Amino acid sequence: MRRKFHGLKRLKIRQSWNKYNLYNLSRLRRQDVKTRTFFQQKWTAKATTRAYHGEQIREKQWQRMFRPRLASVVPMDHRYLAHFDGSEQALGRGSGLDVDHSASGDTARKVQKTPYMTMVYAPMERRLDTAIFRALFASSARQARQFVVHGFVRVNGKKMIYPGYMLNPGDMFQVEPERVLYATGAPKTRSQRRSGRKKAKKTPPASEITSNEKSTDEDLDMSALSLSEPIATATPPPSENPITALLARARATISSVDQLTLTAKQKQAFRSLKKSAKTLYSQRENAPAFAVPALEAELSNFTALINPSTTSPTPTPVDSKTAKDTTAPGKTIQQANENPIDPSKPYGTPWRPRDYMSPFAFIPRYLEVNQNICAAVYLRHPVARPGLAEVPTPFHQESYQLAFNWYLRRGR
Repeated sequence: MRRKFHGLKRLKIRQSWNKYNLYNLSRLRRQDVKTRTFFQQKWTAKATTRAYHGEQIREKQWQRMFRPRLASVVPMDHRYLAHFDGSEQALGRGSGLDVDHSASGDTARKVQKTPYMTMVYAPMERRLDTAIFRALFASSARQARQFVVHGFVRVNGKKMIYPGYMLNPGDMFQVEPERVLYATGAPKTRSQRRSGRKKAKKTPPASEITSNEKSTDEDLDMSALSLSEPIATATPPPSENPITALLARARATISSVDQLTLTAKQKQAFRSLKKSAKTLYSQRENAPAFAVPALEAELSNFTALINPSTTSPTPTPVDSKTAKDTTAPGKTIQQANENPIDPSKPYGTPWRPRDYMSPFAFIPRYLEVNQNICAAVYLRHPVARPGLAEVPTPFHQESYQLAFNWYLRRGR
């Protein structure tokens, strides 16, 4: 792999979400043809377009994939076909046919050129690594290729390790969700990486954990919450961690409740409280500022719901910055469950999209993507329509016309 992939001196557009690539896109202009020969124009167009389309494969391999036939769709309007024979779709200078712009009527307005030449690199879109990049499962075509080679991709339920696999209409491919979160999520900040290293140093090996530490950890384990084994409530010492005291209070409340006597509304609040307590226990070392007040408010609401005569305990004072979050504890706890803080992940948590992602966040028409399960279906091969080509590209049609003429002499 070349050392400097994105350069600013030589204008090369890549299939990547890199910020330098976005800057090169803003500098993209049509090439000057006044002082260039026809051979130079074709070679420059070929080099520029190949830097974007399938730059991770060899030139000889692409020449074997090249096909002179360009797939397109022509609208079958009987009124239009009665007046034209199709030659007007390929009008050009020197062809002898010109569009009469002074003509009046709907027929003159409906004439739109079909960008056939933009479909030169349509066979590239069938490749598995390109389809993964187009489906927004990777931040670059090279990263998508890496996912396939490392065995993180399945096609029709079977592991596929060949990035050059040509998809057929109806094929479904799926990438492991953790890989997609890593590829499309923002990386860790310097402070997050430092805290992760400190936590790894402080964590003792499994062989050094004593039996007392194990029993203490089991006492606080919220996954072992059981209604059949109630525990006695004990007042925690003042120096105890407030999160630990709150979790002990929540567990005591949960253990003392008979679930069979609860109403439907009380059961719903009971399950929500139990889930919130488990979430706070899993994040007890890196818990957000609003998690403790939110759980305490939910515990107070549940206690008042099952026993209205009991006065709810005085809630902990909440900072003005977190007052907005504690007004809706159920919502904040749900957001914490869906997007938790986990220092063990290789990406930044809570997860957020990668920087400079929005200009590249589009999905072509020939893919049906489900972001919830990180899977997509290759519906059909891309085609060209009047005024539209389904192969995503940043270049003008003239560049593809020159590149097509270059490969037409060297292809089959």
